[in-house]
Amino acid sequence: MIISFSLENWMSFRDPVSFSMLATEERRHGGRLARLNTYRTKVLPIAAIYGGNASGKSNLFKALNFAKSLVVNITQLDEAIPVETFCLDADRTAQPARFAFELLIDEVIYDFSFAVTRTAVVEEQLVKITGEQEEVLYSRPGRPPEDPSLQVVFDGTRDNQLFLTNSVSQKVNAFRPVYDWFKDTLKLVSPDSSPDLFPVVEDGSLSQTMNELLQQLDTGIVHMSGEEVPLEHISFSLPETLKREIQKNLKEGATATVRDPLSQTGGLTILFVTRKGEKLIAKKLMTSHRKTDGTEAKFEMHQESDGTLRVIELLPVFLDLSGKTSNRVYVIDEIDRSLHTLLTRRLLEGYLAGCSAKTRSQLLLTTHDLLLMEKELLRHDEMWVTERDATGASTLFSFSEYKDAAQDKDIRKSYLQGRLGGIPHILLNSPLQHSETEEGE
Repeated sequence: MIISFSLENWMSFRDPVSFSMLATEERRHGGRLARLNTYRTKVLPIAAIYGGNASGKSNLFKALNFAKSLVVNITQLDEAIPVETFCLDADRTAQPARFAFELLIDEVIYDFSFAVTRTAVVEEQLVKITGEQEEVLYSRPGRPPEDPSLQVVFDGTRDNQLFLTNSVSQKVNAFRPVYDWFKDTLKLVSPDSSPDLFPVVEDGSLSQTMNELLQQLDTGIVHMSGEEVPLEHISFSLPETLKREIQKNLKEGATATVRDPLSQTGGLTILFVTRKGEKLIAKKLMTSHRKTDGTEAKFEMHQESDGTLRVIELLPVFLDLSGKTSNRVYVIDEIDRSLHTLLTRRLLEGYLAGCSAKTRSQLLLTTHDLLLMEKELLRHDEMWVTERDATGASTLFSFSEYKDAAQDKDIRKSYLQGRLGGIPHILLNSPLQHSETEEGE
């Protein structure tokens, strides 16, 4: 779980901003809060981030994506760190961007922070918090791990990489839980991403659940299935270089996902290739719809609507989140893309209905869907707003900071009236009209 997250000098966020998943004293929906008894605190299962266009919502998503990439991927020798600092202030451009995370991992809180420029990690620190005790596991510069055997790895970490990443690459497991959290627990879903749908084809229980839900959500789909097809008979040309790469590198039992580069679905995975001995087996994801005579018609993925495809993409996410032992943290940018508001709401309600004191999964999302901005669905501390000021810098705040929130009967109306900030400042007040020079001028 994310306990809190902060950043500074990243993209549109010039000044330090903090994002906390700690619950306030608000009583509404208290039964779904995760309880951390050791720390005597409660954590939110969801956070919805609102704001006008270009206010900074997606920059938060990009910040988490950058942090994950920096932790998980090994920076090569002399490779620049792809950090994007606030560029509307010349004094800030060369200063480091700062990131800090408080994470719950196996019921222990870790405070992991770092500061980076294009050329170097200038600061890095990992702190373990158990109850009221804090232990600095290491800090750069100047404070290596207490274990002498890690001194060589610490000293040998290049300027352009994290010690956390280097230690794992050197098969040091002391800090592996934090690395694994970024690698396996944190999941990011962008508006144009294509989640791995292979389990929908191969996992019988998941496939059955998906088929039941797709019917309940009024998609018109009776069921989905994976149909085996010869590689030479697929509906798009597989580049010879990709064929050779798959033939050479795909191991027995492994799966390669292939996306149609010209697909109308925007790159949705439609083909799964596995190896059985020397033979490559391809399966294509298909949907079935009921015909008027009671038989079924099979559809290719590009024949489905954008909204249906979005549902197919998101259902595995919500099923994963809702698992009783799930500890995943999903961050979905523009969750409402191509979805009817009632459908989006139903997905959120389904997830939240299963949340309890023992829940360790979380969902962070950005949205423009104001019909989700209701007390019946979300607490005030679960609703956040990004806002861009006159200098181009973004700020971030929770509705729980609004002093009259508890008494506000219609928070959506207050938001649209600008009382809470985070709305676009639109100056256009005349009909759209192309400016043309009068004839003869």
